[in-house]
Amino acid sequence: MVVLSGSNAEVMAKQLAEELNWPHFSIETRRFPDTEGYIRIPDEVIESIRTEPVVLVSNTFPDSGIIETLLMLEAIKDVRTGNLQNLREIGPQSLDDVGPGVLLAIPYFGYSRQDKRFRPGEAVSARAIANLLASRCDGIIVFDLHAPKVLEGLSVPVAFTSAMPELAKHLQKDIKPDFILSPDKGAIERASEVAREIGCQFSYLEKTRIDAHTIVHKAKDLDVEGKVVAIVDDMIATGGTICRAADALRSQGAVQVHAACSHGLFTGGAVARLVRYVDGVHATSSLANPRDVIPGGPALARGVKQLFTTLQW
Repeated sequence: MVVLSGSNAEVMAKQLAEELNWPHFSIETRRFPDTEGYIRIPDEVIESIRTEPVVLVSNTFPDSGIIETLLMLEAIKDVRTGNLQNLREIGPQSLDDVGPGVLLAIPYFGYSRQDKRFRPGEAVSARAIANLLASRCDGIIVFDLHAPKVLEGLSVPVAFTSAMPELAKHLQKDIKPDFILSPDKGAIERASEVAREIGCQFSYLEKTRIDAHTIVHKAKDLDVEGKVVAIVDDMIATGGTICRAADALRSQGAVQVHAACSHGLFTGGAVARLVRYVDGVHATSSLANPRDVIPGGPALARGVKQLFTTLQW
């Protein structure tokens, strides 16, 4: 078995390879002056791809990640089917087809929040991208997906995996929280799992929209006087919700407030904003970010093992 990666998920790929004790190889990626992408599988990697099943680790974020992932999958597919024709006629031009054996592991699935159609004519973007990816691989592993339902019924099997056990272990070791808070109902399952792993109290915030520009967050059964609180979500983008929640928690007596997530997007100066409200920001390595303190490799490895069992390779 071999692990491959391009330019946007190398850290996770190396963590996965180490966890599974498989070799890791990098695919050559670069940009032309007009920003179009280029990829190439190095000569010394071709035989490994034809000999062993392959796990490609790649993010579909930002948009360039989608193109890079598709191009890498296409190149891997050509190598495995023996389609090696090239203009310079270097090496064999064709080889035997070695059959299926390509899995795609996606640490952060871009467009995952565009999982519903709210108005006629909208694209369900997450589904559209998933269909493109599924057409070029034999299975997909997704890491803490925002809404798993959107990938139901794909043409290839999908394994969903989560870093919440690793996140809980990190929080327990480093900050010892007394209370876990979910920023909304959508994150309840993940945050409650963390609370169970740690063995502490749990609650969530309810969102109430006052008008087009105002949302009020109210906590249910909140009892944080003198406690260390960790707010847990699948992703943090601008950090606005976390900041408002932290402000409310401090006003009710919390002595420390931390923010933890699987995916640290941290857009628009989010980290600088967050550190004014919280005592610590903790994220996994699913995306390159300045708060990458939780290894994502073990979670990704669980998904790979699950899919290999399903496919019986």
